[in-house]
Amino acid sequence: MTGSKHDTLKANWKCLLACLLVSMSPFQYGVDFGLIGGIQAMIGFMKVFGYPAPETPVGWNISAEVQQLIGSLMTLGAMVASGLAGPLAWKLGRKPCLWVACILCWASDIIMMCTTSIGGLYAGRFLIGLANGLFMTFSQLYIQECSPAGYRGLLISAFQFWTSIGTLVGTIVDNFTAPLPGKAEYLIPLGLIYIVPFVIAIGLFFIPESPRWLAETGRIEKAKKSLSWLRPNQDAVDGELLTIQDAIEESRANSGKTVFLQMFKGTNLRRTMLAVGAVNTQAASGAMFMIAYGTYFFEMAGVGKPFENSVALVSVGVVAIIINTCVITRFGRRRVFLMSGLVLCAIAMLIVAACYTAKPNAESTKKLIVGISVVYILSYNGMISSYAWLSGGELPSQHLRSYTFGLAASTGFLGAWLATFTAPYFINPAALNWGPKYGYIWVPPCLLAALWVYFFLPEVKGRSLEEIDELFERRLPARQFRGYVCTSRSAIESKMRGASSDEGNDKSPTVQTIERVFGDEKGVASVAETAMHVA
Repeated sequence: MTGSKHDTLKANWKCLLACLLVSMSPFQYGVDFGLIGGIQAMIGFMKVFGYPAPETPVGWNISAEVQQLIGSLMTLGAMVASGLAGPLAWKLGRKPCLWVACILCWASDIIMMCTTSIGGLYAGRFLIGLANGLFMTFSQLYIQECSPAGYRGLLISAFQFWTSIGTLVGTIVDNFTAPLPGKAEYLIPLGLIYIVPFVIAIGLFFIPESPRWLAETGRIEKAKKSLSWLRPNQDAVDGELLTIQDAIEESRANSGKTVFLQMFKGTNLRRTMLAVGAVNTQAASGAMFMIAYGTYFFEMAGVGKPFENSVALVSVGVVAIIINTCVITRFGRRRVFLMSGLVLCAIAMLIVAACYTAKPNAESTKKLIVGISVVYILSYNGMISSYAWLSGGELPSQHLRSYTFGLAASTGFLGAWLATFTAPYFINPAALNWGPKYGYIWVPPCLLAALWVYFFLPEVKGRSLEEIDELFERRLPARQFRGYVCTSRSAIESKMRGASSDEGNDKSPTVQTIERVFGDEKGVASVAETAMHVA
């Protein structure tokens, strides 16, 4: 194949490097949860924002209301920022929104490190939520729109890898600073928040803007220049750009002028519901409870060494992400991972809750809670987190992608907000004090989400974004997506076989022309109608 040498990781190094830089954005999201989850269990933090509580294992506590707002204001800010992604993406593009996220991140950290007022802490949490919403949404959009179809899953897996690395770094730093006296205990971890946004802000100057956004806004020459930078096969750039333009024009013709409302009409309604549902499988798993309050949960339940437990669990999550990265391009996301992961999370939650209900103070129960928590984190990080965001980003149409994915991300953060807002009522000793029995709450959502994945979520592994458009236009049931051969692909391959049979194994001039323009048969398949016109 003339284009096979252009499909390797080595050949695509510039595109992969650009997407890797952008994929560092969720490091902030992860490090925030890693840090805040531990900071809430630090005595130095409780002395500033909490109250003496001799009945607790550490002698101090913070109220459930303060916990609610510390955790939920961040996710509320992320929800607001994601909800505005559509108009922001259209006006500003992907890179400028990431720069804005870096600035907001620095501003929020300055406030949180300098304030001793609970109101100032709340303001910082909301601002960092806005930053994280922009980071999570626009980095995903950039990766979805710039990566080659064959490596889209790998790059989104790297996206989740940075989230887990951020959480791991946050929990490790918390573990080592927890013994320090006074406010240094939590100020040092907060100082980490400055680093990665600086790297991203500088790196963005050296990579191109999304070619699909440039084409969408009429900057065709800049889109071509961007594609030329991102793609190793320069002969295929014109063909890919033409395909992108055709897909945009067709989407515009089907969508009309009122962009937001078009998300809820025709085939776009199905795509919107699928994107929203896919991202919310993450919220349905109940993972936000463990991510946001894991250390505090272990401390108040008297389970082992809380900070070390959290470090161990997050480390397991990172291992799961590494394994996931190795297999994500080979297996489908729908049944093998999302559905299985949700079922395993439900089983883990049920076992923990049932055992704690039967023998709440037994040492064997406490050891079991830690062990089952490992299974839960493996299931969530290895099977759910990457695939939820990946499916939510690749299913919308190009013309509506920023609006649809922004809505999906916003509802996902809404689910995270609900979890972080309500969890303290159940686990805080000053409230209901359920402890591990809180797991009962999450068993039904996990099972219902697994059923939804089985019946409704289609498999689009290895498909270009333009092929996905065709699959939805055909109105195929979810189970037929995986085996369906796009009309344009089968037509071109049939013509090639016919031409080859007339002249032995030599390719006809028609096929040679197509391959010169589009790279190879695989490239032809991703440029459907254009290739047919050439043929």
